Amino acid sequence: MNLDYLRYFVKLAEVQHYTKAAEQLCISQPSLSHAIRQLEAELGVQLFEKTGRNTELTRFGEEFLAYSRRALSTLDDGVSSLKRSARGEGLIRLGFVRALGTGYIPHLAARFLEENPDREIRFSFHSDRTQALLDGLFHQSYDLVFCSEPPADAPFTAVPVEHGDLVLIVPKSHPLSEKHSVDLRETLPYPMVYFSEAPGIRSLIDSLYEAIGAKPKIACETEEDQVIAGLVANGFGIAIVPYMDLLEKLDLSVIRISNPPYRREFFMVSNNNVYLPPAADRFRKFVLENRNSGC
Repeated sequence: MNLDYLRYFVKLAEVQHYTKAAEQLCISQPSLSHAIRQLEAELGVQLFEKTGRNTELTRFGEEFLAYSRRALSTLDDGVSSLKRSARGEGLIRLGFVRALGTGYIPHLAARFLEENPDREIRFSFHSDRTQALLDGLFHQSYDLVFCSEPPADAPFTAVPVEHGDLVLIVPKSHPLSEKHSVDLRETLPYPMVYFSEAPGIRSLIDSLYEAIGAKPKIACETEEDQVIAGLVANGFGIAIVPYMDLLEKLDLSVIRISNPPYRREFFMVSNNNVYLPPAADRFRKFVLENRNSGC
């Protein structure tokens, strides 16, 4: 069905006069008459009937007018929504590891909104483990994710944007608890609460022990850093975790790792196979512009 013909039909139904409707539509009266005849032929019913000099809807025209208005309103809403998106407005769906959820991501998002006051921009925020975030990115649940580095063979573009600290945590009563920094060799005699295979941080911690040519004594494994902190506080072992404010609230000693040297980087990751909406692309560029500015 011709969309222009629908608009012509609605205008004629409102004006009830072919000449006036054609003038308001900026088309000729024969063109309007042709459009209405085509609609009536396609629908198989008469939409208008003459009443003197005016034109009125038949009962079929009345019924079709209600549907036409709803259809055109829905279409206009869709066009307006897409035009807003093209202007860099709309929803930006972010996923991130929890270590970035208390400072880095909220600060970036707030700064971005401050710099775009005239645009209608909203964020959705979701925190999870790296692998779950990458799975969500692959399945188009997120526009951008911020996490550990994805595998090299994944269909993603990953750019380092932030770094974070790893620390050793031990119970307050542990022999290492009074130390301000440790060489990882000092941790080898003690059982460890370790990250399970899924989180991306597991490979980083494994690489630290590989660097000193040793393997840790793994007492138990789990996925969540907060759970690991709770287990350590209750005597299940010691652990290496990303630094987070929660650690200061538990019955733990937080110790800096002096050797081997390391750098834990966080990456902004996008899906190469998925169109990035203009609002999300603007945010991506904003992150890149500010990644070395302390934003």
